[in-house]
Amino acid sequence: MLRRMLFSFLSRFSGIKMKQRLDYRNKIILAPMVRVGTLPMRLLALEMGAQIVYTEELVDLKLIKSIRRPNPALGTVDFVDPSDGTIIFRTCALETSQLVLQLGTSDAARALAVGKLVQHDIAGLDINMGCPKEFSIKGGMGAALLSQPDKAAHILSTLCSELDIPVTCKIRILPDTLDTINLVKKLAATGIAAIGIHARTRDERPTHRPHPDVLRAVASAVDIPIVANGGSRYIRCYEDIHKFQQDCGAHSVMVARAAQLNVSIFRKEGLLLVDEVIEKYLRLCVDYDNAPHNTKYCVQSILSGLQETPRGKRFLQCQTLQQICEIWNLGDYCRRRNQELKELGNCGRALVTPADTDDNLEIKRRKLDLNENMGAEEGVITRHMAFLRSTYAKDKQLPKSVLYVHAGRMSKEPPAYETQQCDKLFRSICSYDGQSYTSSFWEKNKKQAEQGAAMVALLHLGQLDEAELRDNGSLIS
Repeated sequence: MLRRMLFSFLSRFSGIKMKQRLDYRNKIILAPMVRVGTLPMRLLALEMGAQIVYTEELVDLKLIKSIRRPNPALGTVDFVDPSDGTIIFRTCALETSQLVLQLGTSDAARALAVGKLVQHDIAGLDINMGCPKEFSIKGGMGAALLSQPDKAAHILSTLCSELDIPVTCKIRILPDTLDTINLVKKLAATGIAAIGIHARTRDERPTHRPHPDVLRAVASAVDIPIVANGGSRYIRCYEDIHKFQQDCGAHSVMVARAAQLNVSIFRKEGLLLVDEVIEKYLRLCVDYDNAPHNTKYCVQSILSGLQETPRGKRFLQCQTLQQICEIWNLGDYCRRRNQELKELGNCGRALVTPADTDDNLEIKRRKLDLNENMGAEEGVITRHMAFLRSTYAKDKQLPKSVLYVHAGRMSKEPPAYETQQCDKLFRSICSYDGQSYTSSFWEKNKKQAEQGAAMVALLHLGQLDEAELRDNGSLIS
């Protein structure tokens, strides 16, 4: 209590600028979603009209060991795993006042350590007490805390008394309405600013109907804001969000799956077309150097059934952000931005050098050796080229076959391939007519690596069109 009074006094009279505390009433919120709630999607949700955005659930043990690093190239703050340089959490000033970090934890001391580490870069901290997934349950996190109300309350009260930002939690309803009310009362007594409630039990899934009547009963029994969640199955437009809020008698609404499918669900003016949403999202991914695998996952969700179209199948073959951008006519934008980041230094990556563990050193050494042997060796023609199976129709010959036929037509010896593997990735050298060819792009299997090397050979021999390869994303640089 004394700490909070001091914070209030400093805010009013000392001239020190303090962040305005987050208000959870009458808000439309992007829910925490694993692999979805990264920086580009959060920023796009805010642009579309969301008033608060949650990160994906981040586990305390990962964040505790992270290092906070400002990233001047991107204008972000990165929390980085020092062992391998992995970005655990990335944020920027555009979202700070509306950002809530959701934490997976089962320990008050660890949760507090994380809270103190991140509290100056977020507007609120939420404790996940509702996730029913096995990973969370086995770690004593998520829905496991629903059966340990004293422990859950201790975590929340510790955070509320020690942090300068509002603390919340997100739960699921219990099978009995009265038990749910009593649990919420116990948690509310810790000093939390709001509580998010998914309107299903721990064992129910999205195919089950939500229980808005339970949320109405809870909302009328406590004074803190209730944030309703679990209605995406019935949310098809902006107006449906408010209808779900009214059905639940809640103060605010948290949208998950409906936003994952089309984040423009937050627009009062109505939904945008899928392509427009994807283009906006991809620009943010390029601007903030989002990981290709994360970008691909989110675009895949937006495409939904359109993955079966020719363009969708081509997209599924993509492995890089550049390749994805080419499909939505953002290839030039991606190249320009990447060049800007290079000029700013370190290509936008966090300024952390991965620890030189024995494994990391061995992987580095092997890749350097292979690169020197395959790319820098005199006489080896190298291009950065990826083999995309989706660009070849069923009746169209693959590069290796084309090169083989070309060799026969020219009365040359057939090409030979030497493939090397490193850290589950592959690169190949194609030897043909006294010349060696390779791609500097590491492929996920031996066959694709050989096809990539054959493509380099065919391009050099004038059997492939360079402009076409750039257009379809195969020729990266």
